Amino acid sequence: MRLLPPGVRPVRAVLGYVRSAPGTYLWLAALFVTTIAIHHMSPEFETDFLRQRSTNIHELSTNPRRVLIASAFWIDGGTWWSYAVLYSVFHAQAERWLGTWRWLAVAFGTHVTATFISEGALLWAIRHDYAPHTAVNTLDVGVSYALAGVVAVLTYRIAPPYRYLYLLVVLVLYGAPLVGGRTFTDLGHFASVLIGLAFYPLTRGQGGPPWNPADGVRATAGWLRRRRAPAGAD
Repeated sequence: MRLLPPGVRPVRAVLGYVRSAPGTYLWLAALFVTTIAIHHMSPEFETDFLRQRSTNIHELSTNPRRVLIASAFWIDGGTWWSYAVLYSVFHAQAERWLGTWRWLAVAFGTHVTATFISEGALLWAIRHDYAPHTAVNTLDVGVSYALAGVVAVLTYRIAPPYRYLYLLVVLVLYGAPLVGGRTFTDLGHFASVLIGLAFYPLTRGQGGPPWNPADGVRATAGWLRRRRAPAGAD
């Protein structure tokens, strides 16, 4: 038997996973480039640069199409590596399950809708003197609304009863900051979860039967037993 050099199989598995979710990893590559660009900006220039690509009230009222697209290619806070993990765990799984176009509809639809909900709430707060007028220029870029929507829609990929436990964790994770902080971004994230759940009709009939975590545990246990078995054992 001809054996592959050490490490070849894991590399092929990783490359296969990346190829199965092209939209996710093209987006992640774009975020890598823009993150590098930010690190080469002065703090003053960075703030002004990102504000012009922000989905704040001022920019949405002047050029909504441009900022809704541009804001999804910049990271405001956090590291690129943390997003690489989150994209691989959630976005890639959703794209592999739904297909690129349905996944993109969920991600971009959530990003746009949650942005208008959160900025609409902020505009209401400004008009009723609950927030200063300067808040129309609040910096608001990033990919977290789209990520929250995709995290939520993956609820339908999981088989009951584990589905309900996953949903409970998601609701608590995104609902607790809204109860405690009540900022417009907290509202945007929780709205993103509800919007992601509303994409249920788009998920019907996609990707075969729901994933059962118990099957994964059994498969892993079986693989470990085979690895530990003595050579030549029946």
